[in-house]
Amino acid sequence: MATKYLDLTFTDSVCRAQQQYYGRIGAITGAPERDPLGQAEAEFIAARDSCYLGSISESGWPYIQHRGGPQGFLRIIDNTTLAFADYKGNRQLLTTGNLSVNDRVALFLMDYKNRERLKILGHARVEDARVHPELVAQLADSNMRSSVERLVFINVLSFDWNCPKYITPRYSIGEVEELAAPLRKRIAELEALLRVRNT
Repeated sequence: MATKYLDLTFTDSVCRAQQQYYGRIGAITGAPERDPLGQAEAEFIAARDSCYLGSISESGWPYIQHRGGPQGFLRIIDNTTLAFADYKGNRQLLTTGNLSVNDRVALFLMDYKNRERLKILGHARVEDARVHPELVAQLADSNMRSSVERLVFINVLSFDWNCPKYITPRYSIGEVEELAAPLRKRIAELEALLRVRNT
């Protein structure tokens, strides 16, 4: 577990709750300025085709939005920077508005199949895609570039891996097809064998 993540999240009220329920406080000392992403985090992020992005409104309410795209849509620029192309959507622009007054974000990335999750804290900024066509070319899937309206850059402060407890395994259609392919092949073989025997 990255120390800076706990340093940021173990606030006084969290420590009081820990004391009340568990009789002890998870004291954090010597946290670095940030925890850079490592190889395990980079590989996990590159394999994702979606994530949840949390921001905070100027009235103090949290807002969580789903973001997705082709596998690896969330790009790793370096070990402290992530970026993704933000496509035309419902025109509410809640996250974009929130980030204009409070740049703090939380990302939640899930791998349901392997029962793994990664949480990331950082500061985000939004760039207008019309002003940065060269960045659109770098960050957006070639088939979707015309739909890009914004580019979101996240300066990563820290991350945390969660345990698999209570994560129900789920599979994408592609993963189900891959798992079922050998079974379909075997069924086809057996059906062909039956046809030969019945003729």
